[in-house]
Amino acid sequence: MKTTALASALLVAALGVAPLTTAHAGTIELNPVLHVGGNLPVPKDVQYPGTIKIHVDATDLAHRVFEVHETIPVKPGSSIYLLYPQWIPGIHQPYSAIKNVAGLVIKGNNGKRIRWKRNKYDVRAFHVDVPEGATSLDVRFQFLSSQGRGQGPIRMTPDMLEFRWDQVSLYPAGYFTNKIKTVASVTLPRGWKHSSALEVASHEGNTWTFKPVSYMTLVDSPLMSGAHFKRFDISSDKSPPVYLDVIADAPKDLKIKPDHLKALKNVVVQMGKLYGAYHFDHYNFLLWLSDNMSGAGLEHHRSSEDGVNADYFTDWSADKPNALLTHEFNHSWDGKYRRAVDHAIPNYNVVMGDSLLWVYEGQTQLYGNVIAVRAGLETRDTGFAKLARVAARYDRDRPGFRTWRTLQDTTNDPTIAHRTPLPYRNYTGSEDYYSGGQLLWMAVDGKLRQLSDNKHDLDDFARAFYGMEPGSWRINTYDFQDVVDTLNKVVPYDWSSFLRKRLDGHGNLADGLKLEGWKVVYKHKPTDAAKAIRAGRDHPGADFEYGIGFRGSADGDLHDVRWGGPAFKAGLAPGMKIIAVNGKDFSPDSMKQAIKNARDSKQPIKLLVKNFEDYKTIEVDYHGGLQYPRLVRIEGTPDYLSQLYAPK
Repeated sequence: MKTTALASALLVAALGVAPLTTAHAGTIELNPVLHVGGNLPVPKDVQYPGTIKIHVDATDLAHRVFEVHETIPVKPGSSIYLLYPQWIPGIHQPYSAIKNVAGLVIKGNNGKRIRWKRNKYDVRAFHVDVPEGATSLDVRFQFLSSQGRGQGPIRMTPDMLEFRWDQVSLYPAGYFTNKIKTVASVTLPRGWKHSSALEVASHEGNTWTFKPVSYMTLVDSPLMSGAHFKRFDISSDKSPPVYLDVIADAPKDLKIKPDHLKALKNVVVQMGKLYGAYHFDHYNFLLWLSDNMSGAGLEHHRSSEDGVNADYFTDWSADKPNALLTHEFNHSWDGKYRRAVDHAIPNYNVVMGDSLLWVYEGQTQLYGNVIAVRAGLETRDTGFAKLARVAARYDRDRPGFRTWRTLQDTTNDPTIAHRTPLPYRNYTGSEDYYSGGQLLWMAVDGKLRQLSDNKHDLDDFARAFYGMEPGSWRINTYDFQDVVDTLNKVVPYDWSSFLRKRLDGHGNLADGLKLEGWKVVYKHKPTDAAKAIRAGRDHPGADFEYGIGFRGSADGDLHDVRWGGPAFKAGLAPGMKIIAVNGKDFSPDSMKQAIKNARDSKQPIKLLVKNFEDYKTIEVDYHGGLQYPRLVRIEGTPDYLSQLYAPK
């Protein structure tokens, strides 16, 4: 791979996420794009002098406040910038909780207070002139966690808490994060247990101190704690230790069904069969079951943050969607061990590139869903019903991809929209590298099978691309050409054109299903699996996006209206509220009946709509009936899709 001089300057011989006591050799290339702010030191591949100590007191449950105390070795008389992390792997956007940082006070080791000044170009950078005689900085601040969901995710309740170390620490600019040695500790509420990928060095009372690691490893190792805790060992006989660590709102929520536990154990087995190697020395699922703390799904190399409803165990059924854990676990291979070159940044305040998210998230979206079925977390019917909705999205509900948007361009969406609600999301698209990427990789699987007379498939690519170096958990970077080269090793073909056509072109991404021997069609009744999925939703709402063309709440609030669809052409728009349908109070059932009646009538459907303070009647000339997507076989073609979802 050719590099610029600047990029070469940022190469590091061994940028791994292992503890400093473990060495994993390997060469990677780092993103050459530097700080957007001014006057900040360029990160260098040199060891930071000394060890940074970071302590978090997480006992103030009433106020939901984390107290932070850092000791940072410094050179007397020097000038230093302390940075609050901004680009966090897995979040894909310039995001940080800097707004939650308060009470920042810095002193020298002599106890005298030192003035700090925020950089005018980068609000996450704090400049400090170290006085003569000071050999360390005593840094204290509070992390004021969310007091309500309108302020962000709730991460502390009377029964549990969770945090990432990037939220509760500052680090020195000018160094690669894997060259900054740290010792972290935490004080937890008495009697609470915790889980983290970090290894415990010692504990006294309710304070736990962890073994030294690099700042990179620390940030990649969140911590979860709770009053009601249970550990399940779900390791396979061939894997390193894998633990499902669970905290819950109440002890009753920790009772898991035998079939559920069996399926979770089978996830580890199926992942091992898929990749043929594990890239961690141990893995911890940090799973919280709560109706109070906000949900989550964020991957790390040796752990993942997984927040679900309190009844996740007690109300589990394989007929319901259940691919969160398989998705996040898959990232240990795809996104953490193998990492796109523009994701491998030297520190957390250097701009991260997202150009290969269609691999990172797209392929993980596919395997997260496939492994859920292979392991038994979901039935095949549930997996296919989910896939039908994904296919229908691009067959009917993403018109922008036929006219102006490309799948590749959506890799910019985390930075463009910061994962906020969008007007006409169906037209703009939103992070479609997930589901659109899933369909792209499904097409790759079908093409591999077609070219090789079903002797090779996407699993062969997965083993070749992610299954190397068993036991190593360094960062192993790749670029687009590496993807193409590996596909060519599996089955020679013009893979570059195959991928770029789907990434950069305009068309129906659902057409890739044809290579698997299936297609999406629409019926007036949903499948039993689709009914079960809908029944399991907390807020089913009014979903008519594939026919008349809108989606909203059960009360009639319109969330999205398909661009160019029947409802759109009649004048409906997101933000309006449907009050009545054909002279009767609106409800999902009354809307369904009106659509059914219109199939055999030439009369339009009359909707009384409120738009701000105005009321008006809108007539929708639609007679296509209810439209529910489902997958059907294409006669005369091999059924590759069923083989893809079959357990190994």
